[in-house]
This record gives sequence, structure tokens and C-alpha cells, in this order.
Amino acid sequence: MARIIIFAKAPLPGFAKTRLIPVLGPAGAAKLARRMLRRTLASAEVAAIGPVELCVTPEITAPAWSGVEMIRGIEISAQGDGDLGARLARAAQRALEHDAAVLLIGTDCVEMSAPLLREAGIALKHKDAVIHPAADGGYALLGLTEFHPSLFDNIAWSTDSVASETIGRIGQLGWSLEVGALLHDVDEPDDLKRVPVNWL
Repeated sequence: MARIIIFAKAPLPGFAKTRLIPVLGPAGAAKLARRMLRRTLASAEVAAIGPVELCVTPEITAPAWSGVEMIRGIEISAQGDGDLGARLARAAQRALEHDAAVLLIGTDCVEMSAPLLREAGIALKHKDAVIHPAADGGYALLGLTEFHPSLFDNIAWSTDSVASETIGRIGQLGWSLEVGALLHDVDEPDDLKRVPVNWL
């Protein structure tokens, strides 16, 4: 069993997908964020490899989440304070206290799917970690069976060295690692070519 933790911002105009606002406008960017959130939640549910947790900012009780339809049975948690590394570390450590493995994903990857999540879950049955690097240098998925803070501390988040630095640190720990296919996030206007037209 592997817990899937989905990190998500509220799909609120002016808050989500801000780098796409010059092309889509605040409402259009929020609409795309909402579509990608729903799709990621559905993929995690269909994967059926363990509990699904949506780790949100701001907290789910905030007005920003009003009107956002959730899938029944999905657990909700708050990302809390700190940079992305601190938030990922807290979630991963908490999950691995109770679950055999954890998959950390966001909602930005257009290729995220139930089969991909299942394959990552299978990889963690014989590997300590699995990672799917993203074309922008980050990663779209990080799966772990053990926790170590070095995977999240002092990482230059939102740079093109995140995946390579993480892979290097996993190697320093002596952990076995499976590197999955390169995936693509939708963050910049040029990334919209990967998005189905009916999503916009």
C-alpha cells in the first residue's frame, strides 16, 4: 500500500496558475487549475494503490475552496508553513510513520495517470525511491519507502536542478532508485500546447 499525497493550491483566480494569467486571464487560469486538480484526484482514486490525501493551501476551510467539488473518501490535510521543502518533508514523514510507502505529486502534470501511479507503487515494492523528473528540471512525482530530511532541505525549489539534486542525494543515502519517464508540467504559456483544447 502506498499513500498518494497530492499537493494543491486552491483553484482561485489570481492565486492558481499565475504564470498563465497573461494568456488565459485570472478566470481562465483558475478554470484550468480546477480541471487539472479534478483529473489528478480522479487518477489517484482509480489507481487504487492506497489512501489518497489532498494536502492543500490555504486550509480547506478557507473561502478559496468553496465550490470545489471533492471526491468522497479522500483525506484532506493542510500544507502548513515554510517553503516547499518543509511542506513536502512534513507530509512525507507523517505518511511514512503509518504507511509502507508514499507518492508525492502535484496537480500540474498533464501526463499524470492511474497507470503511472500504479507503476510507481509497484516500483516501491523493490526500490527505496522512485522519481519522475519533469522537463523543467523539477520532478512530477517522488515516491519513498523511507524518510530522510536531506531530500528536502536546502533545495533550490523552482529551478532546473531540483530533480538532479534530489537524485544525487538519494544516491548519497545509498538508497535504491527507479528513475521513471520524463514528464511535463503545465506552468508557462508555452506548456499550454500539451493541454487538450477542451480543458481551456
